[in-house]
Amino acid sequence: MTAEELSDFLNRPENRSPHGSLLGLEIVHAGDARATVRMNYAPALAGDPASGVLHGGVVTTLLDSASGLAVFAALPRPMPIATLDLRIDYLRPATRGLALTAACHCYKVTRHICFVRGLAYHAEADDPVAQSAASFMLTRAEPAATSR
Repeated sequence: MTAEELSDFLNRPENRSPHGSLLGLEIVHAGDARATVRMNYAPALAGDPASGVLHGGVVTTLLDSASGLAVFAALPRPMPIATLDLRIDYLRPATRGLALTAACHCYKVTRHICFVRGLAYHAEADDPVAQSAASFMLTRAEPAATSR
């Protein structure tokens, strides 16, 4: 889908995740089968109040949301999707007080399944907090497979 179509789709309230809004997820970029989503640090999102390290579920939500957005950015038109599989490798704790960014790439689109890789990081993608590999089901089949 074009950048304009994707923007129109994302700006409709019914296409916004209430959970993502509650966590403060902010779309930084979406287009060309890629998506970048940022989340500011909030003490309420810590898994351990003493250290302030973000809860793993928050990191998972960020990567899952950015991965799904990358799928939308790879499709020729909006359609329902569902996460089939999401693997997260936590590489180091998220640093208290720092925003976390997820950058994801939908590298393969088939008739029924899309495949995505992603990284979550603070300031530099070459020092990730977590990496992900995900697959998403297209709930309405596309007529032809594409790769990116």
